Amino acid sequence: MRIAIACDHAGFPLKAAVIETVQAAGHTVLDLGTHNTEPVDYPDYAEKAGRALQRGEADRAILLCGSGVGACIAANKMKGVYACLCHDTYSAHQGVEHDNMNALCLGGRIIGVELVKEIVRAFLSVEFSTEERHRRRVGKILQLESEK
Repeated sequence: MRIAIACDHAGFPLKAAVIETVQAAGHTVLDLGTHNTEPVDYPDYAEKAGRALQRGEADRAILLCGSGVGACIAANKMKGVYACLCHDTYSAHQGVEHDNMNALCLGGRIIGVELVKEIVRAFLSVEFSTEERHRRRVGKILQLESEK
């Protein structure tokens, strides 16, 4: 898979560990910045990742900001981007498997490097379920999105 990775300055300290984990799992990284700890605005980087998903340049995205919340809110404003804040492995895989999540949001000031690696591996290790109940539920989400 092609994985877009974007972060603001507060998420930057975890970005190298995320990139390393994605590559170790055999996926391609699209590094969308930021590239240092100079203050930047998280919506700008959430948009970069979201646009990569929308254009088909990335199959999934990982976004990092201080809490993960701001990046999650910003990303979810974009059609076709289904971002979730996950600070545990269960939510990271369940979000993909049952809810068709395509963007993982993480808080650089909330969790540590080793947990981030486990969460990223969980996010990348599953596909959306073929079960009818999950497809039906996601279909209802798509209907809500089209009514905006």
